[in-house]
Order: sequence, then structure tokens, then C-alpha cells
Amino acid sequence: MTRYSILDRSLVRTGQDPARALRDTIEFARRAEELGYHRFWVSEHHSVPGVAGSAPTVLAAAVAAATSRIRVGTGGVMLPNHRPLVVAEQFGVLESLYPGRVDMGLGRSVGFTGGIRKALGHGLADADDFGLADADDFGERLEELLGFFTGKQQVHPGVHAYPAEGLRPEVFVLAMGAGADIAAEHGLPMVIGNGARMTEAVGRYRAAFRASEWAARPYVMVAANVAVGETAAAAAYLQVPEAWATAVSRTRGAFPPLSPAAEILAAEMSERERGYLEEARAGQIHGTAGEVALALDDLVERSGADEVLVTMNTYDLDERLDSYTRLARL
Repeated sequence: MTRYSILDRSLVRTGQDPARALRDTIEFARRAEELGYHRFWVSEHHSVPGVAGSAPTVLAAAVAAATSRIRVGTGGVMLPNHRPLVVAEQFGVLESLYPGRVDMGLGRSVGFTGGIRKALGHGLADADDFGLADADDFGERLEELLGFFTGKQQVHPGVHAYPAEGLRPEVFVLAMGAGADIAAEHGLPMVIGNGARMTEAVGRYRAAFRASEWAARPYVMVAANVAVGETAAAAAYLQVPEAWATAVSRTRGAFPPLSPAAEILAAEMSERERGYLEEARAGQIHGTAGEVALALDDLVERSGADEVLVTMNTYDLDERLDSYTRLARL
């Protein structure tokens, strides 16, 4: 049976403050556990006005404390932004406090603007670099991080990541750019978006996968935006706020707080904005329970996914919960 999990980025809603979004994430995790979802992940974004989730290990600790069974993790910690020793120590603490429930999802993004990358410590020596070399070093950083858990890291002889050493949280690599190849090389599960290049990347990952002490076989988690409603139109309506915020970020450079779908659809849009809105909605899955079941069957068949990571967010929290409840019943 395919597992279903949730990624929540703690999106801010118009008229609310970021603290409310973080508290909503905690309550959403409680409800996700009641509904039977397998994992609940949080994310790392910096200097984004519409996203409150900037410190994923801190938020993951709060989620784990508020729940008792569901696996908790990050989707993901952006490894180029942190020293591997510190990441190992943070996840070592999480795994020590919540044994058998912690996931360490890792990405290689270095921030969306030069200012953010500089604030994170990238590109200080070379203004033209902006941390891109750090992203290219992801494989080495990952190997160092894993070595702190196994006790085999050689980059800093004599240095140990306590209490991480000897512990085994589940480790995932977000397949951004070369992520699929890095996951295969290190024998780690992979997370990939439901996009145009998904099938090719998954095939490459499975073909190159080398078994490791972290995973004996390939494991693919596909991230998808999925909405279930009483009608297909109602489900599609739920996906408008986040898609519009994505379109705005493409045209104005910042992901804003979510607005109600009715306001968005009633507003005038430029052709460019409308194009980005449609682009943001491409690949999304929505419909009645029966329609979504068929679409998910197709997605799992095409990708060979072991798990689906659902990312849908909308302005109205009750409507969001209703969609996830309908999905859980499938």
C-alpha cells in the first residue's frame, strides 16, 4: 500500500501574523495524525513574507511534542546553509527525544536572492558566487553529515556529533537539480516533485542506486499538490490561493500571504500574471474522491512511488482540513 504524508510550509494568510501560521501548523499536525497520515514535514524558507517556516528543526520539535505516533521531519533542511556538525547535533537531539519518529529531509537550495544568500553566509568572498558553489558541494556536505551519525567522518578528525553518533533517523534527499544522482550514490531515499522530468529522474535514480547502511533499496517519495472536494470545481478552487502567491512571486519577487480565492479570481490580471498562474497550477491533482483516486493511481504507476507527499495549502483552514480528510478516506 502506498503511504501518504504531508508537507506544511506554515504559509501566512492575509490579515494574520506569522505566529498564527506556526500555531496552525502544530494543530494541523495533530489532525494529520488523527487522520492516519504517515509523516508530517515542515520546510525551510528565509526572508519570505508569506512563509513562517524558517527554522525547520525547531518547528519539527514542536510538532513532535504535540503528537505521539506520526513521523516528523523536514522537507527539508537546506544543507548548504548549515554546518553538517550542527545539523547532526540538532537531529541527534530530535531522534533522542522522539526515537523512531524523526526524518531528516535534506535539500541543496541556497536561497532565492543574492541578499538572502549573503545573509546566510554565502558568497562573502566572491560577490559573483552567491553560494552556488556551496550547492555544488552538497554531496561532500552530505557525506560529512552522515559520517557524524556513523562515527566515520574524516573531515574533522576527533570531532563527534553527540548525541547523534550511533543514531539513525530516516534520511531523504530532495531531488533538486542533481539531487536524484546524489541520493542514488549515497544509497538514500529520494523526494521528487510531480513535474515534467519526474519519470526520467526516478528511472535514473533507480538504475544508479547503491545499497547503503541507510537504505537497502531505492525508495521514492513523490510530492504532489492534491485537493479533494465534493465537486471537481470546488477542489480546484482550493488550489487558487497558493498558485496565485506563486505567480506573484514570479512577477514581483516575493511570495505573499495567501488571499481568498474569490478575491483573486475577481481581480484583474495581466497576461503575464495569468500565464504564471496557469503554470503554477500545471501538474496539480484535484477532483472528487473518485477522480483523485484515479489520478493518484496513475501518478504512482508512472513514478513507481512508494509514498506520496501532499503539499496542498489554501486560505481557509477548515476547507483545507476537509480536503485532507477526504483524501485520507481514499
